Amino acid sequence: MFDVAVQKRLGDFSLDAKFTSDMPVTALFGPSGAGKTSLVNAIAGLLRPDAGRIVVAGNRLFDSASGVEIPVHRRRVRVVFQESRLFPHLSVRQNLLYGRWILGRGAGPELNEVVQLLGLEDLLSRRPRTLSGGERQRIAIGRALLADPMALLLDEPLASLDEPRKQEIFPYLERLVAAAKTPILYVTHARAEIERLANVVVAIEAGRVKSIDRIAR
Repeated sequence: MFDVAVQKRLGDFSLDAKFTSDMPVTALFGPSGAGKTSLVNAIAGLLRPDAGRIVVAGNRLFDSASGVEIPVHRRRVRVVFQESRLFPHLSVRQNLLYGRWILGRGAGPELNEVVQLLGLEDLLSRRPRTLSGGERQRIAIGRALLADPMALLLDEPLASLDEPRKQEIFPYLERLVAAAKTPILYVTHARAEIERLANVVVAIEAGRVKSIDRIAR
């Protein structure tokens, strides 16, 4: 599902990371500054590698050897960042549907399916400013799902939440993982999140992959 080999020089930092995974949820694990977000940005098309290849769900998104470089708006790789980045002037329902509207897509899950999966039934008419951090992240994930992704990249989605909010969102993440129809790359530096969610752990340090391990479930 993920076949990635990326080389990128960023000032004094050098990213040279390679991994493959055919499991539903792949965790990218490592300390701050290890290169996790740079790798996610490269997969999403937000950062152009100096060399390498990126293949997601059988789709070649980047290959320096053959000159392939699919633009970001055509990759169908959706990123959920640490901050939810919702539109404050739109309701929850409007935020959820924005990704599908801007892409003009009729495919993918239905709104009601995503609302039930993430427990958003009572939030649809509210605005983001009235929601908790955990609720906002659930909506950001729902918006990404409704944009019909071929892969979902979760870039430390719990990092900005306090412990009660993390515990609030965990059951919904577990439901998302159990129902996953697209591969998920889950970025974290927290072992507890890996133990509850991941099938494969790719450990990265100083821009290099140190190990790749499967988690028995």
